[in-house]
Formats: sequence, C-alpha cells, structure tokens
Amino acid sequence: MKLVKTLLTTALGGLLFFTAAQAAESQQKVAITTIVEHPALEEIRKGIIEQLAKEGFVDGETIKIDYQNAQGSSATAAQIARKFVGDKPAVIIPITTPSAQPVAAATRQIPVIFSAITDPISAKLVKQWGKNAGNVAGISDQIPLEPQVELIQALVPTVKAIGYVYSPGEVNSVAVLDMLQAAAEKQGLKVIAVPAQRTIDISTAARSLIGKVQVIYTSTDNNVVSAYDALYKVAVENKIPLVAADFGSVERGAIAALATNQYHVGVETGKMAAEVLRGAKVADLDTIRMPDQDLYLNPQAAALQGVEIPQALLEKATKLTQP
Repeated sequence: MKLVKTLLTTALGGLLFFTAAQAAESQQKVAITTIVEHPALEEIRKGIIEQLAKEGFVDGETIKIDYQNAQGSSATAAQIARKFVGDKPAVIIPITTPSAQPVAAATRQIPVIFSAITDPISAKLVKQWGKNAGNVAGISDQIPLEPQVELIQALVPTVKAIGYVYSPGEVNSVAVLDMLQAAAEKQGLKVIAVPAQRTIDISTAARSLIGKVQVIYTSTDNNVVSAYDALYKVAVENKIPLVAADFGSVERGAIAALATNQYHVGVETGKMAAEVLRGAKVADLDTIRMPDQDLYLNPQAAALQGVEIPQALLEKATKLTQP
C-alpha cells in the first residue's frame, strides 16, 4: 500500500511539474528596456504593464516580462538589445530613444514597439508618422514648442533669453533644441543652449547660464532628468525658474510643465504591444504622437525661484504639486 501511495505521489508530482513547465513554456516573452530609471520613465513602464494586464497579458501568467535598465550607458543599451534579440521575445518595447535605436538596429524580424520617443523620424526609427514598412512602430511624446514658449512668457513676462541644458548625444534632445529655437525666434526670444555630456556635468552647465538667461527649459532628456535635483539646486540658489516638459520634473522642482501624461503614453504603448501579441503586423500599426497636454504647476517651487504664478494659470492647471 505504501508503495502504491509513493508511486501515485511521485506520478502526481511529476505531472504537476510537467504542467507548470508547459505553462511557463507557453507564456509569450515581452522584453522591456530603458536607458535609465527616473519618475517619468517609471510612469511609462507602469502604464505599459498595467495596460497589457487589462488586455489579458499578465506577467507571470500569460506573458513573461524581462525588464532591463541600461543605467545610462549606451554600451549597456547595445548589449541589452543583443540579449533581447537572442532571446527572441514576441515583442520588444524600448522606452526612450537611446534604448530604441540599438534595438531597432539589432533586428529586422522581431516586432519593436517603442515608447516615449520625441522624434522617431530624426532618430531613424521610422520614415514617417502613420504606417511604415518593417518591424518598428510606436508612441511619441513629442509636444509642440510654441505653447511651451507661451507658457514661459506667461510665467516670466520679462524673459529675453531661454536657457537649455541638453545631452548632445541624445537625438531627441537635439531635435527639441531645433524646435525650441524656431518657436522662440517667432516671439523675439533667443535660446542659449549648453551641452552636458554626462549626468555630473548638469550642474556645471546650469551654472554657466547664470546672468545670461531668465528661465531654463528642460525637455525629457534622460541625462538631464536624472540629475534634476542638481538643476533645482542651481535654480533656487540663483532665482532662475525651471520650466519642464514632464510632470515628474515638476514634482522634483520645476515650476511648471505643459506635458504629455507619461502614464497615458505607457497605456497607449501597451495597447499597441497587445495588438502585436494577438498577431497584428507592425507594418499595419500607426506611429503616433500623443494628442493632449496637461498643465502641471508647482507654486512652492515657483516662490523659491522668484516667480508668482498668475491666477489665470492656476485656474487652468491639471494638477498643483510641490517638491
């Protein structure tokens, strides 16, 4: 009798192991990567994962997510891209331009759905908005710069020059600089741009703008956003207001941002990735820009940076926050 029980237990255990192994094998692989970690990118990743779950693609149940962070290194981003291609997932989701470019260069077969790429055309990820031939499509967080300049003028009516700290190695940051200069010129303003190659250079770059500009505008440059605390310190000490392009930077000390909701960027990316997981061809999907922007204001940071936010803007704000 004991022998029979032992055999049954062994057989049942083997069956359960086999069933679990089969279930794990049947899970589609989803690869997600980003160049660094900061609040805006975390919101995007959260939106992607939660939307995939709503669509029936739950991590650990119906899909297996492999998330990799390049820690700010382009060399590591390239290594991650090669690893993902070798793993042959059902879809790769690179967040940010520095992560998307090596992924797109590494494969022409695996579907790639990018997220939060400011200018996917300049980054040579796609040739045009809408449908593109090939295996790459996605969601852009590009925002028009004219309303950004108008917001700056409303906050700082005496503005003559706008400072812009950026990473020359990030295609998206260079593209924003070109658009910012064009928008500022229309309003008779000039832009003083200062490159910062590394995160540790951000503070020095910001200090070089003291006495030259009346406001500093920051894009979703990953290098700059990663070092926003240092930028905020310079702004407060020298009463140079910061105006940002993302909500996360407002929470960390920018006085305002007219920004795309990063969580919604992630949600839309998740919807597109879900289509791929159901069998859609990437070439049939549209690469799009998010249509709406929200106004985020930080009155406490504004006071510390020498600005009183007009009541009209306070009444229009989507959200008021503080550092």
